Amino acid sequence: MPAQILLQANPPADPSLLPDSILSLGVQLDTKDYLSKDELKAMKLFRRAADYIAAAMIFLNDNVLVERDITPDDIKPRLLGHWGTCPGLAMVYGNINRLVRKTDLNALYVVGPGHGAPAILSSLWLEDSLSAFYPSMTRDRKGLHELIKGFSAPGGFPSHINAGTPGAIHEGGELGYALSVSFGAVMDNPDLVVVCVVGDGEAETGPTATAWHGIKYIDPAESGAVLPIVHVNGFKISERTIYGTMDDKEMIALFTGYGYQVRIIEDADNLDNNLAASFDWALAEIKKIQSAARSGKPIVKPRWPVLILRSPKGLGGPKSFHGEFIEGSFHSHQVPLPGAKSSSEELEALQAWLKSYGPQELFTADGTPVPEILSIIPEAPESRLGQKRESFRAYSPLTVPRWQNFCAEKGSQDSCMKALGRLLKAVVHENPQRFRIFSPDELVSNKLDAVFDETGRNFQWDEQSRAQGGRVIEILSEHTCQGMLQGYTLTGRTGLFPSYEAFLGIVQTMMVQYSKFTKMAGEIPWREPCGSLNYLETSTWTRQEHNGFSHQNPAFIGAVLNLKPASARVYLPPDANTFLSTMAHCLRAKNYVNLMVGSKQPTPVWLSPEEADKHCIAGASVWKFASVDDGVNPDVVLVGIGVEVTFEVIAAAALLRKHVPELRVRVVNVTDLMILSANGKHPHALSDEAFDSLFTPDKPIHFNYHGYPIELQGLLFGRPRLERVSIEGYREEGTTTSPFDMMLCNHTSRFDVAAAAIRGGALSNPKVAVNAHGHESFIKHLAVKERDYIYRHGKDHDDMFNTPTF
Repeated sequence: MPAQILLQANPPADPSLLPDSILSLGVQLDTKDYLSKDELKAMKLFRRAADYIAAAMIFLNDNVLVERDITPDDIKPRLLGHWGTCPGLAMVYGNINRLVRKTDLNALYVVGPGHGAPAILSSLWLEDSLSAFYPSMTRDRKGLHELIKGFSAPGGFPSHINAGTPGAIHEGGELGYALSVSFGAVMDNPDLVVVCVVGDGEAETGPTATAWHGIKYIDPAESGAVLPIVHVNGFKISERTIYGTMDDKEMIALFTGYGYQVRIIEDADNLDNNLAASFDWALAEIKKIQSAARSGKPIVKPRWPVLILRSPKGLGGPKSFHGEFIEGSFHSHQVPLPGAKSSSEELEALQAWLKSYGPQELFTADGTPVPEILSIIPEAPESRLGQKRESFRAYSPLTVPRWQNFCAEKGSQDSCMKALGRLLKAVVHENPQRFRIFSPDELVSNKLDAVFDETGRNFQWDEQSRAQGGRVIEILSEHTCQGMLQGYTLTGRTGLFPSYEAFLGIVQTMMVQYSKFTKMAGEIPWREPCGSLNYLETSTWTRQEHNGFSHQNPAFIGAVLNLKPASARVYLPPDANTFLSTMAHCLRAKNYVNLMVGSKQPTPVWLSPEEADKHCIAGASVWKFASVDDGVNPDVVLVGIGVEVTFEVIAAAALLRKHVPELRVRVVNVTDLMILSANGKHPHALSDEAFDSLFTPDKPIHFNYHGYPIELQGLLFGRPRLERVSIEGYREEGTTTSPFDMMLCNHTSRFDVAAAAIRGGALSNPKVAVNAHGHESFIKHLAVKERDYIYRHGKDHDDMFNTPTF
């Protein structure tokens, strides 16, 4: 029978409600006998089969249908995996299958408890999606044996959901990101519903707590919907969960406050009917919200559905053992009977557990699932959760305008970020449904506001921006921006994450988890490439003297450098034109983690568009205009890597030309940081011959680097003759001071560079050596005088950042 909704949908919030009245905000449904007898039987059988296979995967090496007594030899030598969350995940999987088959629902399944891989893999086998990608894992006895035997064994599936799991768009290792990834996946995917299970342990994380606000950035006219299911089974590894201690009033109050309609599912004796009715209700609510928006009469602040699924942890597993509860306690979290291989008592309990599912009632003689189970599997393979093209074959490349059209004139001054704003405005225009910017409320501050000439923000709870098709998501949660960007990217589109440099580190582990996913995806032939994850790091430490020490931190560079070389790309373009070239490249690139670092303040435009193009293609080049005799036969090589520190290198070269004319200087700029890697360690690494051609075989090299010097030391390790290299960069020194004093504090000023050049040049040039001490002392004296001026007047000299002349 159809569900009877006992409460009006989208109830108004009433701040005067008494505590007991909060319960009335929860949606109630009549779920008794909701499914037909055949449907109910099929759902129960699917659950039993998925749970049986999931449990067998953790324990069994052989005898996978328990057709004889289990022996110690049938047990794996290492028992790995997590049982506790699996029954709930399989239950949800079966319900999604029922809906897809019944309504042709276009759905993806994102699983927050990623360690519930056995439930997902068993369901994928039952729907015959594994064999589509792994031909040996057929839906028969042979394929089942391979799946069960290989799980958590060398060469088999790992214990966490990963890129090798069909249908997955989320790495299941670190908790907290499933919900924001789901919201990113449905953006600009109007027909897609992502069913996202959030475990009650995961729900305790900061990223998840903020991600609940994702509904406020979903325009139902242009995007799909996320159906969150909070799986409350009460326990983590060895402790109660916060959500597990909250009663229904508290849960309803919390999620009503977030803006959701809440439906609590907790009748353990009627879970299948209850969950099926709740799914149908939730999808009807989603359809209502979307239909209103798409007909031009949107619901203001629509209340999207959320399901709270209460079920015992490890449902269906051993009830208790050795006087301790297992089902419904933390003892079921991982392996409920860890001594099954060595303990006859535990082995007997395991056999009783597995036989309780009645495997002979679930599978035919050849190992195929019985027809009743197959009756809820979607008939069209492309409709099945494991074979949705959005999860592995959805990339649509951007139309990137000709970047040269947005360049500044060589010799002028321009902000790298303002130049990018002009380009990104055009990118938005050319790609109205394939490109979004995810920014922690810093787009204007970072001088990218030209984008707003073309588009707006997509904040649906703000009457000024709702239903306007805005391409900018601004929320002051780096975690939410990152998760949305991941979901958007992995489902075929391209995004950009601009941020203050100091705070990108907040998402470092999320970025690492994502790179692990894409690293594995790149090794899997059936996963097609996707766009790159693009970070734009600005408001850098070199010009964060006004906000102070807290805003000075370039450490995210090091985090990207630590990634697998095949994935990592770090660019530090020195001016507006090279930045335009770099951005255009990154927006076209696939499968990388791209980090671009630059300044938002006006700085000299050193290169013409043609020169910028060649410079970026090479990754580094000699800047002849700042070098002595075009850089031929130098005494020392000065290298700038980063906008402001390169300016200081150019200023140092001009200073030396004036005060130490006998010193022969070569100036090099590096824009692609990865070329410095030792030969063979990165795809972009210079050969030793090319390295010597650029930096000379034997002359001293002084690097003025935007990041931490130790990062450069690690990159250069393995290059020959490194004793000639000196490096200065960010020294973790800073405060609220002047821009040039920041350079002095971190030994990256023109005076520091000039002093290093004199010391290096003196080693081979007698004309420099004879006066080296005097020249260096004079340069240091100039630095002291400059600092005195700064502290006396509270500012730098007015001409301090004028373009140097030669």
